[in-house]
Amino acid sequence: MYTIIDIETTGNGIKGNRIIEISIFKFDGYEVVEEFTSLVDPECEIPYFITRLTGIDNDTVRNAPKLNEIAPQILEITSGAIFVAHSVNFDYNVIKNEFKNIGLDFVRKKLCTVRLSRKLLPGYHSYSLGKLCSALGIPLTDRHRARGDAHATMLLFKKLLRTDGAEKVFKQFLNARSQEATLPPGLPKETFERLPSAPGIYYFKNTSGKIIYVGKAVNIRKRVLSHFYDKANKEVRLCQATADIDFELSGSELVALLMESAAIKHHYPEYNRAQKRAVQQYGIFSYEDRNGVMHLAFNKLKLVPRPLYVCYSPTECRSFLTEFCKTYRLCPKFCHLQETNGACSHYSITQCEGVCRGDEPANLYNTRVAEAVSAMSVDKEDIWIKEKGRNYEEEAFVRIKDGSYCGYGFVTKDAQLNNEQDIEAFIIPQKNTLDTERILRAYIRKNEARVHSISEKSIV
Repeated sequence: MYTIIDIETTGNGIKGNRIIEISIFKFDGYEVVEEFTSLVDPECEIPYFITRLTGIDNDTVRNAPKLNEIAPQILEITSGAIFVAHSVNFDYNVIKNEFKNIGLDFVRKKLCTVRLSRKLLPGYHSYSLGKLCSALGIPLTDRHRARGDAHATMLLFKKLLRTDGAEKVFKQFLNARSQEATLPPGLPKETFERLPSAPGIYYFKNTSGKIIYVGKAVNIRKRVLSHFYDKANKEVRLCQATADIDFELSGSELVALLMESAAIKHHYPEYNRAQKRAVQQYGIFSYEDRNGVMHLAFNKLKLVPRPLYVCYSPTECRSFLTEFCKTYRLCPKFCHLQETNGACSHYSITQCEGVCRGDEPANLYNTRVAEAVSAMSVDKEDIWIKEKGRNYEEEAFVRIKDGSYCGYGFVTKDAQLNNEQDIEAFIIPQKNTLDTERILRAYIRKNEARVHSISEKSIV
C-alpha cells in the first residue's frame, strides 16, 4: 500500500516551514482507496511569494484546522503504507518536523518519484513534476496546490509501477540498506557509490555541470553523506540543486585543506561561504610610553605601519602575546592583555617581575621585550612538510619558501629529493593567500615533527 503525498508550505526552509495544505492519496497499486485533503492553519503569516505561487493567503486558512487537529487522520491514513512524493525528502522531512513540534513521531518508508523516474524513464531534460507530466501526457491541474500535485504524482507513480524493470528497481529502492531515499533527487546512486573513503576534496555540481560547492574531508564518502542527512536550510537547498559529485584525492587532511582553499578561490562556488569573505588582519607592534617602558600591542593591520607579526583575529593576537608573556616573563598589563590602572594581576600569567609595580627597572624589562621582538622578526622559514600520499606507494609534501607557501606535490617513496631543485620538479604551484597562511601556521604549531628544514640531507 502506498500514500502519495504533497504539501504546500510557508516556504521558510525545513525547520521553519509550516504546512498550509496537505493532500494524501492512498493507493493500492491499481486504484485510489482513500483520500484526505485539507487546508492547514500554520499559526503564522503566509509570505506574499507563497500566496502568489499557490493562491493561499491568510484569509484562506483562517478557519482551517491546525495540524494537531488533523494529525490523527494523517497518521491513520499513512500507517503501514509507503510514503511517496516527488522529491520525497522535502515533504517527508517537513511533515516529520511538524509532527515533532507537536510531540508526535512520524516514521515511514519512503519512495521518491524523481529518483524512480530518472531510473525507469531516463533521457528527459527535466524531471520537475510539471515538465515530466507534460512530456508523458499526464494531466496536471491546480499546479502548486496540494491535491492537484498529489493527484498528478499518483498518476506518474502508477505509470512507473508498470514500466519495464519496475519490480527490480522498486525492490532495490525499498531495501533497508539502500540509500536511495537519502540521496538528492537529481543525483544518480552510481555517482555516490564511486566516492572513496579517503582524504581529499569533493565538488557538488548542478545540472549544467557548474561547481556549486567545494568541501574537504578525511573520508570523502562519509562527509558527502552527512550533507544529505543535514536538515539545515542551506544544506537542503544545496542537495536539491546537486546532480553530480566529483572528487580529488589528497592523501592527507592538510593537503585537502590547501586544495579546498585553492578550489574555492578558483571556482567561487555559490554555496561556499567560508574563504570567500575578506579576512581581517591584525598586526602586533611595539612602542615606548612616556615612562620609557616598551609595550607590545595589536591593532587592525591597516593601522599598523610596520607589524612585527600578523594574526587573523583578536583572539589569535591575545593567544600569541600570552605565549610571549610567559616565555619572556613580560607584564600582561604592558602587553595589553589586562586593562588596569594598578599593577597586573592576570589569572594565568604570573611571570611578571614587577615592572608594573616599580620593582624592576624599565631598562631590564625592555631588554626582554627586545628579545621577544627579535624572536618575532626572525628570518622567514624555508621548510617542507612531509605528509601521507594518496596510496601506499607515494608520499606528499608541502613547500614553504621564505615563509611563503609555494605548493604541494606527490612523489614515490623510493624517490630521493636531496635539494631544492629536486623538490621543485614535483611541486604543483599554488598561490600564497591569507587562508593558506592560516592553515599552515595552525598545522606547524601542532605538528613540528613533520616540519623539516630545506637544508636537511634527504627530503623524502
